[in-house]
Amino acid sequence: MKTARLGCKSNFDWEGVPLKLAFIIDPIARLDPGHDTSVAFMEAAQELGHEVWITQIDHLSIVGSKAWARLEPVSLKPVELVEGRWIAVEQWYALGLPQLLPLESMDVVLMRKDPPVTIAYLYATYILDYIDPQKTLVINASRGLRDANEKMYALQFREAIPETIVSPDKAVIRQFTEEKGAAVLKPLEGKAGEGVLLLNPSDRTLNSLIEVSTRRGQIPVMVQIYLPAAQEGDKRIILLNGEPIGAVNRVPTGSEFRGNMAAGGSVVRSRLTERERQICSQLAPTLQRDGLVFVGIDIIGGYLTEVNVTSPTGVREIDRLDNTRLGYRVIEWLAQMQRKGGEI
Repeated sequence: MKTARLGCKSNFDWEGVPLKLAFIIDPIARLDPGHDTSVAFMEAAQELGHEVWITQIDHLSIVGSKAWARLEPVSLKPVELVEGRWIAVEQWYALGLPQLLPLESMDVVLMRKDPPVTIAYLYATYILDYIDPQKTLVINASRGLRDANEKMYALQFREAIPETIVSPDKAVIRQFTEEKGAAVLKPLEGKAGEGVLLLNPSDRTLNSLIEVSTRRGQIPVMVQIYLPAAQEGDKRIILLNGEPIGAVNRVPTGSEFRGNMAAGGSVVRSRLTERERQICSQLAPTLQRDGLVFVGIDIIGGYLTEVNVTSPTGVREIDRLDNTRLGYRVIEWLAQMQRKGGEI
């Protein structure tokens, strides 16, 4: 059995006072250490000598016009790469005693709660507004998380996206589908391919599919022209402050048309094309303006289809395929920003 540990701490030495990083996540027991990017970040922070704390959105408060959280220190046993797979021990994390602390006592707060973006999620972003940005970096910025619906945000980049409409109107959606021959319907609040439908104008259930997805015309949905290149893969590109730092191609398996990893898509090593680099360059100024530092964009056949900002994933897969450690790069970037006292 071959076991490998990727990365080398000496390549990312942190010189200075260790940082305190707070991760706002789903319950840690639900995370998959071999897949979740949040765990990769926490491991990297720990191995670089920083303190790692965790909390959840229902543990956030405002007291004295400041954001507070019930935080727990966490220590992790990092995963190992064994014969091409990330392997974790059964007890891969240990928690310390919870403490009620002001979030500005942390150097960095990373909002990594998985979608969907519910009312509770939005309220959490309002609480994060009460962190002093001169003391603490908040990644991604709360205002950016509110503004950047992961489907709708892409629409402003008209040269990069495929033909797209957003509507709750069955007649509008049906006309678009008939004109294009086939289309893909996406719920605006969806994640991991949930609720994504392939629409065919000859399908006798088309009206029913639209009615269910729009809750009988009450909720708008996104509808994009079907891109045949989807069968060749849906590329996830990871951006750090607008710069692409890694990519992985997610390829549908069997009869499934979705490439999402959660939908069973296989992952394949990938490199960026010139067109994809141009799209990244086009997005960078807007992402930086909105404080969206860590972002995952999805590209099919040279077209931008989504901009993922809540808790983008893909780092574990890229690390495994490219023999890299993107988590170290992200944590080092955060350390450099905090060292400069910069505000995102």
